[in-house]
Amino acid sequence: MLRKILKWTGGIIGVLVALILIFYFTMYMMVNNRKSKTYNVEVRMIDIPSDSASVAEGAHIYATKGCADCHGDDLSGKIFIDDDALGKLSAANLTFGKGGRPGNYSDREWLMAMRHGLKANGKPLLVMPSYEFYKMSDHDLANLIAYLKSVPSVDHELPKPKLGPLGIVLSGLGKLPLIPAEKIDHQYKPGEVVKRGPTREYGQYLSMSCTGCHQPHLKGGPNPVPGGTPARDITAAGNVGKWSLSQFTAVLRSGKTPDGRQLKNEDMPWKMTANYTDEELQALYLYLKTL
Repeated sequence: MLRKILKWTGGIIGVLVALILIFYFTMYMMVNNRKSKTYNVEVRMIDIPSDSASVAEGAHIYATKGCADCHGDDLSGKIFIDDDALGKLSAANLTFGKGGRPGNYSDREWLMAMRHGLKANGKPLLVMPSYEFYKMSDHDLANLIAYLKSVPSVDHELPKPKLGPLGIVLSGLGKLPLIPAEKIDHQYKPGEVVKRGPTREYGQYLSMSCTGCHQPHLKGGPNPVPGGTPARDITAAGNVGKWSLSQFTAVLRSGKTPDGRQLKNEDMPWKMTANYTDEELQALYLYLKTL
């Protein structure tokens, strides 16, 4: 009797192991196919300025888009996930130093990355949240690229991205935003300039930077980084609906809520939003209050 039970138990375990291996192999092949896909897109070229005013404006956009959180203040890149199960993922060195952009890196390649989430050969970039950038106006994106091209070179070589077993499974299930090109409308044509001012319309434009964590509807949801704190609802149904403009501004400048809680920057990047101008914060507040 005992032998029969052990035989049945061993059989069940064997079947489960086989199913797990089949599932993992399926996820592995699916992710590899998505990573190796070639996208054929039409890159609409725009003029990239080089004057000091445009570069300064681009530096402000870099600061307010949260680029430094991954690429660093000096743009030399850094490892942001280093976990045996998840894998090792890093943000690229965006300078022209060793390990960074080659000297002949063209404006077309900048636009491929920012507007389409793609490398020069049409293969997808990994993790880079281009879906937060592709709707930027030509004016703003041109100034951002102008700034990226102007920074001093830094020698910093980073490891190639590598997914661990959990990272493969989460990517296959769509729980890890691995391939930004899949979330982009590659036919979208932004306007040349967005009118700035303390308006709902300008706030809607600025809210693109919030959609990566808070979802396109800004109602929040699971953190895109496994194990991270879930993103909150930032529409009028959440805390924003209870806060005054001055309270909202204080939270995004200091990370301290009206009830005295100190937000962790890794949960809510207030060190990024602290760079917003008063006009930008007012516009964003007006827009979020209408949702």
